[in-house]
Amino acid sequence: MFFGKQNTRIRKIKNMHPIIFLPLLIAIIIAFSACSAPKGSIVILEDPNGTGFTMDFKKWSSKDKCRLSLNEGDELQVEVVHEDGEIDLMINGKNGSEPYSGNDLKSIAFTVAVSETDEYDIRITGKDATGRVTVKNAKSIFK
Repeated sequence: MFFGKQNTRIRKIKNMHPIIFLPLLIAIIIAFSACSAPKGSIVILEDPNGTGFTMDFKKWSSKDKCRLSLNEGDELQVEVVHEDGEIDLMINGKNGSEPYSGNDLKSIAFTVAVSETDEYDIRITGKDATGRVTVKNAKSIFK
């Protein structure tokens, strides 16, 4: 008889309608997806004069950006050190210009000229990326 009562309770749980568990399942899925944080680490060191920055990252998967004020004819000196993962880089002006866009960058150094005076966002996206991106206003280097 003791075992009979135990079995009836188990049967009651098994016979509960699945609609009751659906809101609980949805809440658990939302909680886990909302808790996903960017992976890895990134350190951004900005030049105190506002002429450049360095982003060092390790096993980093996320997006970040820095902003530079540039004048027409300024050139950005960009150095990418790729160790692992995928690194994407975009340079966009507030007024709509896009002087540079690159995906899956490897180790490279290059310059980018801007055609108008504007505030430029330098956006970096990493997918398990390890390496460094350095951006400097080339005119400030020679002053």
